[in-house]
Amino acid sequence: MYNKHRLILTVAFGGLLLSSCSQGQSGNQGLKLGSLLPLTGDLSSIGQNLPTAAKLAVDTVNACGGVNGQPVSIVTEDDGTDPTVGASAMTKLTEVNKVDGVVGSFASSVSGAAVDIAARNKVMMISPGSTSPVFTERAKKGELKGYWARTAPPDTYQAAALALLAHNKGFKKVATVVINNDYGVGFEQAFVKAFEKLGGTVINKNKPVRYDPKAATLDSEAAATLSGKPDAVMAAVYEDTGSLLLQAAYKQGLSKGVTFLLTDGVYSEEFTKKLGTTADKKSIIAGSLGTVPGAHGKSLAQFTKLWKEKLNKDITAYVPQTWDATVLLMLAAQSAKSNSGEAIKSQIREVSGSSTGQAVSDPCEALKILKQGKKVKYEGASGDLVIDPYGDVVGSYDVWQVQDNGKLKVVGNVTPTK
Repeated sequence: MYNKHRLILTVAFGGLLLSSCSQGQSGNQGLKLGSLLPLTGDLSSIGQNLPTAAKLAVDTVNACGGVNGQPVSIVTEDDGTDPTVGASAMTKLTEVNKVDGVVGSFASSVSGAAVDIAARNKVMMISPGSTSPVFTERAKKGELKGYWARTAPPDTYQAAALALLAHNKGFKKVATVVINNDYGVGFEQAFVKAFEKLGGTVINKNKPVRYDPKAATLDSEAAATLSGKPDAVMAAVYEDTGSLLLQAAYKQGLSKGVTFLLTDGVYSEEFTKKLGTTADKKSIIAGSLGTVPGAHGKSLAQFTKLWKEKLNKDITAYVPQTWDATVLLMLAAQSAKSNSGEAIKSQIREVSGSSTGQAVSDPCEALKILKQGKKVKYEGASGDLVIDPYGDVVGSYDVWQVQDNGKLKVVGNVTPTK
């Protein structure tokens, strides 16, 4: 059994094994990246494939010449979906491994604990999935010093998308229940604002249900959420604790006839398996709806082909966003002709969809153009990646539904207004 506090994984494709002793933070032995992602903990079902996507991006770039004339290396850390573990791992990545950029984290609570460490050490951090609006607010205040960006849109947009979905489905009275952290509370507040703007009522607005991330039982929280007899419940939850909540609601009989509106944090069939089935073998949340940032970028087909060739499995949620985050770090270093975190920071928007450069979706082609001294506009697998001055992107959302057998099916798309 491994120690999640000190876990370092090196994942190799095609037998490629990169030295972990290269010097980062503007050293002369090549660009050195880190990944800080949840291989264990509450978001591990989504997080398992993310370090693999980051490593695949590094291997792909190394196969076509690397960055600034040298191979790129990557050190992978498991954050355990735990802010304390994540902060410790980020300290190790920045101060011991001396990486120049970090892909991660995924949980907003972990990124919130890690981003100040990254900024203090002048290391650029790009998250593929931390969606809390708190980062936008902090960036506007200058607290992140520009060392932060993300390839998934903030929850101000996903909350608006879920509110629009609720409105389109005809739900008038909705209750909310969220995990009590930056992600959950930020999502709740944005959802309430968006749903009320559409004419809906959040019946527990003045008494929001926010549960402890370390809770062992959630019976009272389930009862409080459903006591007002809502048409639907917006639940911004993680897998382990979210399953406790929904099982409690089902066992109490309170969820009968209520549609749950879920978020990307539980977009996994492992979640529905944990929940279990009814006496007639149907998922206890069959018919529930959710949203997840869509991946509809120009390079998605190319990336999907590469992923299947290397791994022989389907792409899962946030894999394209992780690939794009890693690619952006490498392109920015090449654009700057320097591997330092400061140099990477200065070029992130210059190589993303925000740029006026030549549109390109293949990382190797982008590097070739940059090496010629020209500008590029990277159009990623997840989307066009138009990054604003606060590190945010805007995206559309896939609508997914839980089928009777517990499988998840994308049934539509919803795009909120900016």
